[in-house]
Formats: sequence, structure tokens, C-alpha cells
Amino acid sequence: MSGRTVITGIGVVAPNGIGAGAFWKATQSGTTALGRVTREGCEHLPLRVAGEVRGFDAASMIEERYLVQTDRYTHHALAAADLALEDGRLGRADYEDDPFSVGVVTAAGSGGGEFGQRELQHLWGQGPRYVGPYQSIAWFYAASTGQISIRRGLKGPCGVVAADEAGGLDAFAHAARAIRQGSRAMLVGATEAPLAPYSIVCQLGYDALSTHDDPERAYRPFTDKACGYVPAEGGAMFLVEDEEAAQRRGASVRAVLAGHAATFTGPHHSETAGESGEGLARAILGALRDAGCAPEEVDVVFADALGTPEADRAEAAAIVSALGSHGRKVPVTAPKTGTGRAYCAAPALDTAAAVLALEHGIVPPTPNVFDVCHDLDVVTGSARTAELRTALVLSRGLMGSNAALVLRIPS
Repeated sequence: MSGRTVITGIGVVAPNGIGAGAFWKATQSGTTALGRVTREGCEHLPLRVAGEVRGFDAASMIEERYLVQTDRYTHHALAAADLALEDGRLGRADYEDDPFSVGVVTAAGSGGGEFGQRELQHLWGQGPRYVGPYQSIAWFYAASTGQISIRRGLKGPCGVVAADEAGGLDAFAHAARAIRQGSRAMLVGATEAPLAPYSIVCQLGYDALSTHDDPERAYRPFTDKACGYVPAEGGAMFLVEDEEAAQRRGASVRAVLAGHAATFTGPHHSETAGESGEGLARAILGALRDAGCAPEEVDVVFADALGTPEADRAEAAAIVSALGSHGRKVPVTAPKTGTGRAYCAAPALDTAAAVLALEHGIVPPTPNVFDVCHDLDVVTGSARTAELRTALVLSRGLMGSNAALVLRIPS
């Protein structure tokens, strides 16, 4: 990245809270939102624990005509986008003179699985006449981007990043590039809803998926009890802008998107085998170089925390390799152990937590993790106060994608 692209609005729909305020309150306190899977049709499946978004009333936030056209993951995206725009105080009147100056980019890993399952059940149970017309679009990875742009009248650069879980960070680089090329603002982020029966069955093929039935033990990265990750739904959307444009309209700058880099080590070097630590280290070094940031300037690391012994070992080695001796001293946290790993939305939620951590000078804890067995300063138990200026957010995909994002407080 070059120039200054800044975050001015945050919208969160997460298992531990809806809205940035509720999300941060739960995150900094270390509250866990993991619980038994309660979604209809999942009772007989081996996945027992997940991070479900409870208390989300889509009908109170989104018009009926959009609800019937879209899957739950897009409902989350539409609501989070509204919250981000509200938080950033950007209304339609601010861009109606030039709707081509504002765009949308999201990341997606699973798409609209619940919607697709329902329509396929109609197909096989009742026949093709009972398949609704929106099946052609609701399952699609780009559905959230399209529906946000249509609903909000945003005609600028719009796209979707399908780059494994790390796409949740890559989307920020796409948004920043659009702003460098002249866009005024972008809505960017990721949401997921992978807890319908069909979606869960697809995930059962992942070696790293935890099927432990105790919410307090199902997801414990960086410990000798690590047995994989638990999935989650929800996510976050952000309003990002050119810094000068944001200042002209009097917007509050919450954080600077300072640097990003990505690598791909391929599925034969997947994190379940623990062999792509070098790829993550390269992504970290690239993001620091992009940000003009020295390793010792990193004040907190938001870890990917896949939760298998091999992957955790590889991530710990990558952090130390990229940050040197500072990598053993810098606070490391993984708040997602309290909410679950929401695939592409996991790093988006981590980015929201990182911005809020920078604002408050607080490193949130890693819920349910106590007995760390790696040479890292993992923040456990309770939150830690610290002087924070720079945060590093990490993400790895199950198929070999790696990404790193550097955030800095505005100066």
C-alpha cells in the first residue's frame, strides 16, 4: 500500500455481540460464546460445538425483499455494512452526487450454503418448479458484495475475494488499491454462515476441525491439548476511506491500514501438516515492509490460531522468524477462541478487535487457553493494558493461503 487509507467505521455481527461496542465488551473481558450447535438438522452430526450468532433479528434490520433473495451469510453482511456506515457517519447524501466513488469488496469462503441446501431439497423432494429464482444468486460468493452495493446505491469498484480464509485480509488490500486509484471510500469485510447441515458436512473433511463436545476444551490453540478449531458464523464490515477525504467530511479516523502482504504455499503445504510456516513468515515480513515498520515496532499480534499442534508450532516459528527475538516478547492473542473460527470472517473479526485494542490500549485475552506450550507471550486469563501503536493481524487458509495486515493508530 502507498498513501494513507484509513478505517472510519466498524460494523460487527458476531457470536459474542452485535455492534462494535457489544463485541468489544465481550472480547476484552474474555467472554466465550462457544456452545453446542443448535441449528435445525445438525443434531446427528459429529460437530458438537460452534460459535452461533444468537439474538440476530434480520427482519428488524433488513427489508423483506432483500431477506428473501439472500442467505444468512448475506444477512450478516448487510447488517454489518449498515453498522459500519452508521459508525463512520457516511450516509447516502454524502455520495449521491457521485455514487461511482464508493465501492464494496468482501471475502467469502462458503457462500450461501443454507439457502442452497433448502432449494436443493425442494428440487429433489418436490421438483424443479419449487426451486425459487434466487437460488441462482443467493449461494454465490459474490452475493453479499452485490446486495450491499445494490441496496446502498454504491456503483464504484465492487468485487469478492475467494482466497481461502486469508482472503478476509486480502480484501483490505483490494479496497486500499481502489482508493489509491481514485475511489473515495470502500465497504470491506467478510461474513460467513457455515452452520447449516450441508455446510457442516462439507467441513467434516477438514482434518483440523474439532469435534470435541466440551465448549471449554474444543478450541485450545497453543496448548498441548490443542485438538483443532471450531467453526463460527458472523463477521465484520468496515468503512475505509482516503484519509484526506475522511478529514474533509469530519470523520473520525479509527486506524490506518498501513501494510499488507500475502503468500501461497499450496495445499500440499497446508497448515494441517504444519509446513507453511515459512509462507506466513514471508507474509509478515512483506506486510511490515509495506508499512515501513520495523519488527520491534509491533506491539501486539492477533494470531491465526488454527489449533492443531503442527499448525500452532508453525505459526509460533513464523512469528519468531519474522520478528526475531521480539517475537518471543510481543503480546500474542487469539480472541477467536471465544467465538470460533469464522473462516474468511475470522481475520475480519480479528481486525475489528485489533482496531479496538489500539483505541483502548488493551490486549484482549485468549479464552479457554491457559497452559501455553510454545515460546510465545500468549495473553491468557484476563486482558492486559499496554501502550499500543501497531497491531499485526495474521491469517492462514486451510488450503495454503497466508496473509498479514499491519494496523497503526492515526498520527
